[in-house]
Amino acid sequence: MDDRSFLAAFAASSVEPFGHRQHLRVIWLLLGEHPLALAIDRCCAGLRAFVAHLGVPERYHETLTWTYALLVHERRAALPEGHRFADFEAAYPELFADGLREVRRYYSQARLDSAEARARFVLPDRLQRDA
Repeated sequence: MDDRSFLAAFAASSVEPFGHRQHLRVIWLLLGEHPLALAIDRCCAGLRAFVAHLGVPERYHETLTWTYALLVHERRAALPEGHRFADFEAAYPELFADGLREVRRYYSQARLDSAEARARFVLPDRLQRDA
């Protein structure tokens, strides 16, 4: 599915399947169109609507969404202008293979499992360690 169609399907809560890769693609696309803060806001709103549409609003996790957005933003900036999502995926396979592994470099499991982290963005409780 092309990028425009994919974002339209996301906005309509009709992307199937919608997993981790699709989550990263939404963030990557929004960051290509908007400044970081607006991209995060749109991604969060879209994901909340998506899980509500699916009848599982408890699956939404604000801290994970923000953290993935920040990781994608940082890595996206390191690639040449005009790169495609496939280029991004090839350059950063660690984000796709086990995205939570990257997140756990910054967050303890207890912090990620907290109701507070699900409801709003919370700062990391761990220092980044080089892998």
